[in-house]
Amino acid sequence: MWSRAIKSKSQLTGWGIALGAGVGVALGVAAGHVAIWVAIGVAIGMALGSTVRRKETNCPQCAAVHRTHEEQKLTS
Repeated sequence: MWSRAIKSKSQLTGWGIALGAGVGVALGVAAGHVAIWVAIGVAIGMALGSTVRRKETNCPQCAAVHRTHEEQKLTS
């Protein structure tokens, strides 16, 4: 089963690609070269989406929950 961290990472990359494509289309229509700007927008969106990370909290309650989940994964 996929972990939530992997799912979040791919979702952020997907959002980056979608937003990059949207910006690329807008710039392409304005400049008259849609294909080039969509490709540039997707590349930039993919790069930004894959580098964005969610901030992890360092509280004792969260650490206890994460330990419990990891133990459940190991026993399943």
